[in-house]
Amino acid sequence: MKIAIVTETFLPSTDGVVTRMVHAVDYLLEQGHQVLILSPKVKGAISRYKSAKVLNMPALNFSFYKERAWGIPTSKVGKALKGFQPDIVHCVNPISLGYSGVHYAKKYQIPLICSFHTNVPMYLDLYHMGTFKEPLWGHLRKLHNSASLNLVTSKAMAELLASQRIENIRTLPIGVDLSKRHVEYASKRMRRRLTDGQVDKTLLIFVGRLAPEKELHTLRGLMDLRDDIRLAIVGDGPSREELKELFEGTDTVFTGFLKGRALASAYASADAFVFPSVSETLGLVITESMASGTPVIAADSPPTREQIVNGNNGLIYQQDDLDSLMAAIDVLKDRAFYKKIQKEGRHFASQFSWERASREMEKAYEDVLAMAGEG
Repeated sequence: MKIAIVTETFLPSTDGVVTRMVHAVDYLLEQGHQVLILSPKVKGAISRYKSAKVLNMPALNFSFYKERAWGIPTSKVGKALKGFQPDIVHCVNPISLGYSGVHYAKKYQIPLICSFHTNVPMYLDLYHMGTFKEPLWGHLRKLHNSASLNLVTSKAMAELLASQRIENIRTLPIGVDLSKRHVEYASKRMRRRLTDGQVDKTLLIFVGRLAPEKELHTLRGLMDLRDDIRLAIVGDGPSREELKELFEGTDTVFTGFLKGRALASAYASADAFVFPSVSETLGLVITESMASGTPVIAADSPPTREQIVNGNNGLIYQQDDLDSLMAAIDVLKDRAFYKKIQKEGRHFASQFSWERASREMEKAYEDVLAMAGEG
């Protein structure tokens, strides 16, 4: 197959969407497919990923999200598709640049698939732009219903899209690389770094992009109430300086981005992974933490409940109830219970792989092409 991927974000950006797409492209190239990637022109943008050509499309910076530029609708997408002549177009999180992907796929009658990875309408409330929520859903409905198939990352998101009258939905499986996430990567040196040398305190870790939708501000009250806890926040993003100011004077360390072995070590060296967001479409970091042997304490949300069975392979707390968060932290002090959570979390993660997740994406392409052939 010749596959054109039009995505609102790609390398060098680092988030769950990019992680999934990089693994998918790796798999597709290994299977002998030709891949063209169209993504926004951002600082450090690449022109090639392995044998796949990456075309950098026009992008602009917006005041509400200054961390990176956003792709904009452009006729260059049409020219690229006309030149590449793909068998299928995959629009990832179509909003702005993806709008052009949908438009030109329809214009040139190329089979189209879309995928929904980020609940942007819900994020608008966090960016104080809630009045645009319904118009945005209308925009997304039009784009996604132009596709023969819409991929989502959780059953909860499948239900959300269905409630918004988006059709032809299929759920992709979770992906995780068990060779790069394991308890064996735990390191005394990393634990000293993440605790500022206070290694005997309970170490909570968060890994992800530092943005309002991660809802890290909800952990500030915990750090006021407990002096036996260290919090390590791994990642970067538009909220970093605001969060550093918010957590100033608490036992919190900001590491910035970590990659490779350092990131694997950070995951495995903590006592628990804390996940305060209730707006995620899945939260791949939950499974990555489980694979690392680090119990997860996550705020209650439908996608979270798809991964965590409370008290079995992880712990769920109510985001607006600090007592429930502290109770979840304290229950892990029971070593037998801790070992159980650790074991069951690792078992849950072992059911998944990026190869399986990427194979399902490939199958979705094949099914769409088959439908086009029947038409």
